[in-house]
Amino acid sequence: MKSASSISLTRRSLLTGAASAALLPLVGMPKASFAQENVVKIGFLAPLTGPVAAWGKPGLDGCKIWADWVNEAGGIEIGGKPYKVELASYDDEDDAGKARTGATQLIRENDVKFIMMLGGNSWPGVEEIAARQGMMVSTLLPSDLTPDTTTLIAPCEVHPIYNVTGVDWLAANHPDLKTAVVCAQDDALGKPSVATYLAAFEAAGITMASPPLFFDPATTDFAPVMTQLLANNPDILCLDTCYADYVQPLCEQAFQQGYKGKIISCTLDFYQRIVERTSKEFMEGVIFQFPDFDDKALNDPRINFKKPNEFFAEYVKRYGATEWSAVSWEYSSILDLWADAAQRAGSVEPADVLVAMKEGGKGKHAFGDARWWGKDLFGIDNALVGDWPVVVIRDGKATIAEFRSIPEWWDKNGQLLVKHMTDLGQMWNQRT
Repeated sequence: MKSASSISLTRRSLLTGAASAALLPLVGMPKASFAQENVVKIGFLAPLTGPVAAWGKPGLDGCKIWADWVNEAGGIEIGGKPYKVELASYDDEDDAGKARTGATQLIRENDVKFIMMLGGNSWPGVEEIAARQGMMVSTLLPSDLTPDTTTLIAPCEVHPIYNVTGVDWLAANHPDLKTAVVCAQDDALGKPSVATYLAAFEAAGITMASPPLFFDPATTDFAPVMTQLLANNPDILCLDTCYADYVQPLCEQAFQQGYKGKIISCTLDFYQRIVERTSKEFMEGVIFQFPDFDDKALNDPRINFKKPNEFFAEYVKRYGATEWSAVSWEYSSILDLWADAAQRAGSVEPADVLVAMKEGGKGKHAFGDARWWGKDLFGIDNALVGDWPVVVIRDGKATIAEFRSIPEWWDKNGQLLVKHMTDLGQMWNQRT
C-alpha cells in the first residue's frame, strides 16, 4: 500500500503542468493537409492547477485525444472545406479574476470560436465578456445558467440534476435504507448539489438523520466532519459533489470510524486509490455518477460518444489508468456536439453554431437523445438533459448499473427540487 504522502505527490505531479495563465499548444501535426487559413481554434478555460484541477486537467488531456483523432482523419468539413482544430488553454485556477483574464486573452489574441469551462466559481469573471463578445461558452454546471446567459450552454454535464438518478436507483434497489446524511464544501458547487440530494431523498421517502453539514473549503482534517455525520447512525452517507481532494479523506474517515452503511457520491475520482486506502470490501456497492469508458454498457446503440472503449484505452495509454476522472470524457463530448453543429451550420462563428446546436429543441447527448431544457429551474432552456448512468463499485471496479431518465424524475418531482433550491438560495433569480 502506498503512503499518503506518496499518493499526494503523484497526484500533484499529474495535475501541475503548465504554469498559471500560460496558453498551451496542444495538438500535434495531423497527417492531413490543411490550408493555412482553414484552422478553427477552441478555448479551454478551466483549472489546470490547484485543488480543483481534477475537474480541469484530465478534461484537457481528453481533448488532446479528440483533436488528434479529428485532425488525423482529415479535420472537420465546414462549408465544403476541411478545418484543422487547434486548442488553446488557460489555467483559471477556479478563480473568477483569472478566468476573466483568460477569456479576454483567448478571444482577443487567439481568436477562439468557442470556449469550454468548468464553470461555477470562475464563471462570474467571464459572463460579461462572453455577452459583450457574443462568445458561445459551455459549462459543466448548469446552475450558472440564467435568462441573461444566452450564449452559455450546458450540453454535457447537467450538474447537479443528474444526482437524482443515483438516489432513485438506490431507493429502488435498497428499499430497507431509510435515513441519510449529506455533507459538502460551502460554495457555489456544493450548495445546489445538496439541494438536489435533499429533493431526491425526499422524493424517495428517505429521511435526513441530521441537517446538511457544510464545511469550510479550507478544511484539511475530516475526522470531526465524519464523526458529526455518523453521530446518528445513518443508513446512507452522501458525499454530495465534494471535490476529489475531499472525497478520499472522507471515505478514509468513514472506513476508520467503522461505518457499515451505504455511500453515495456525485463523483468518485481516482477511486482505485480510495480502494487501496480502505478496502475492496468497504467500497463494494458505493454509488456515483461517472463511468469508466471501458464499460461495455457504453457500446449500446443509444450512446453518442464516438468509440468510448477505444477512447478510454488511448487515455490510459497516454496518461495512466488511475488518472481517469469524471471530466476526462466530458469536454470531448462537448466538442463532438460543437463539431456536429458547426458542420450543419456551415460556419464556425459562435452565433451560427449555437443556432444549429439548439435547432428543434433536441440534441445528441453523450448518453442518448436529449432535449434542451431548464427554463423552470434556470430561467432558460440551455441545458441538454436526457438519460444519465448510475455507477456502482463492484469488486473494486466502476460498473454501470443502469441508465435512468432525468426528465422523467423531473416530471414527477420537479417542485420538490425547486423547493429545496429556493430554501438554499440557489434558484437563478436568487443568485442574480
